[in-house]
Amino acid sequence: MSMRKAPTLIDSFNYAFEGIIHVLRTQRNMRLHFLVAFVVVIFALVVNVTKLELIALLISIAFVLIAEMLNSAVEAAIDIATTSFDPMAKLAKDIAAGAVLIASANAVAVGYLVFSGKVANRSADLLDRLRQAPAELTLAALIITVIIVIGTKAYTGRGTPLRGGLPSGHAALAFAGWMAATYAAGDTHRFLISIIALIMALLVAQTRVESGVHSTLEVTYGALLGALGTLVVFQVFG
Repeated sequence: MSMRKAPTLIDSFNYAFEGIIHVLRTQRNMRLHFLVAFVVVIFALVVNVTKLELIALLISIAFVLIAEMLNSAVEAAIDIATTSFDPMAKLAKDIAAGAVLIASANAVAVGYLVFSGKVANRSADLLDRLRQAPAELTLAALIITVIIVIGTKAYTGRGTPLRGGLPSGHAALAFAGWMAATYAAGDTHRFLISIIALIMALLVAQTRVESGVHSTLEVTYGALLGALGTLVVFQVFG
């Protein structure tokens, strides 16, 4: 009976990378985490964070990615071990998902502590010029967004004004509201208000995709339309 050859160091690295690639290919949340990690690192370099701040960001990113991979591994192992509903199997999956939630919440907190002051300082000049814009300007931006959404749907012939088609009207209005809230916020709480509004807009966009009403492209187009359209309105008329 032949002995199985022990894996070499190169084999071990290959197995590890194969695991990472598999999770990226099969798990949407992992792809989202990787995208956010990439954006955060690039943004950290742009705003010139300190070495300690970068270390905190990298540890938080790694914490989230590791938790997501362990969650995927737990789910796969449970799915193989049982083919029927088991309350303990569900509990194990819930606990693993909870670990991902804790890691993500920690990463958001670290990101806020690192970036809040830097973003506020860099954006102060632009937002101070627009902060005093009247409420009518925000209303006009939302109305223009609705008109563009309906016009685009009429041109493409896809979906209805309130459901389906290109672009997503819900996403357009949500991101238009985020941009308007960012401009209207005061100096003290501007970054926090902007982050909360952005999270709400992202949740709206996510629900449109998960419900099957819109594709990711339609939601992305709507988000860009709403945010950029409102930005143009405030820049031109603010």
